[in-house]
Amino acid sequence: MSFFTKEEKFTDRYGNERVERVVMPQRIVIAAITAVFLLIVLLSTFVVIPSGYTGVRTTCGQIDQQVVSPGLHFKVPFFQGIKKVNNKQQEITFDDKVWGESSERTVVYAAGITVTYRINAEYSAWIYSNVDNYKQNALPRTLVASSMKASMVSLQSSDVTNRGKIEQLVTSNLQNDLDLKYGGNRVITVVNVNIDDMDFEESYNDAIAKKQIAQMNYEQQQIENDRAIAAANAEAEKKVISANADAQEKKIAAEAEAERERIAAKAEADAIKAVADAQAEANKKLSESLTDKLIEYEKIQQWNGKLPTVTGGSPFISMDVE
Repeated sequence: MSFFTKEEKFTDRYGNERVERVVMPQRIVIAAITAVFLLIVLLSTFVVIPSGYTGVRTTCGQIDQQVVSPGLHFKVPFFQGIKKVNNKQQEITFDDKVWGESSERTVVYAAGITVTYRINAEYSAWIYSNVDNYKQNALPRTLVASSMKASMVSLQSSDVTNRGKIEQLVTSNLQNDLDLKYGGNRVITVVNVNIDDMDFEESYNDAIAKKQIAQMNYEQQQIENDRAIAAANAEAEKKVISANADAQEKKIAAEAEAERERIAAKAEADAIKAVADAQAEANKKLSESLTDKLIEYEKIQQWNGKLPTVTGGSPFISMDVE
């Protein structure tokens, strides 16, 4: 069948179905072709850039660094093109494990690393023209792995399971590495990094488990030892208190006995002194009351009636008064 003919089906007078070729007028064909061409040209003249996207205009293969903003835009058919660049938040996930070491040289790994990022609109034309297959290569896996390992090195073993801390650290390191990769420009903004799994290698986990069990046993033994020591100290303190109480009781009793004896001795001494003082007072009064005549009288009262004896040739009489 020719481009300028068409087939039409009809039934003849005998009831038979027939096909007949009908020649189309040339003008109609040309008009139809022209209309289709114009429609194609018209449709290719305008491009709509949706919200969250920017456009990159190319003219005869040359990239215009002026970014096309969202909206309806005109382009010269067949000579110009506008490519859409997604500036919304996007995610890329790396399922492979990334192995590294902590600051204590303990082997650790991270798996299921998901990076949420966005291409900044002002650099859409730049990344389109400078990064081959930018949708796949703008955020290379090797760079993510490198940032992950650098973050691991700054962690202590106790921080490995602190998911929030490591994710924040990786986000910061990855952003710095991307800025450095793209000449110090913030071409891509790293929103956050999520890590599904991060842990030590299995042998280290086994060692940690054994260490934890040993630590628990040690702590339990320490508790029991502390209880035994506390009980022993309490018993010793009880005995000390009892001994001190007995000693204090004996001391009080001894002091009381000594005080009693002191009081008794003082009373006895006071009594003796009182008797002596009374005797002395009596003697004093007696001494004061004696006169010469009284003394002579006392002597006469004590004479036994015998005359004095004379001894020798003395004319004097010696009187012995008994």
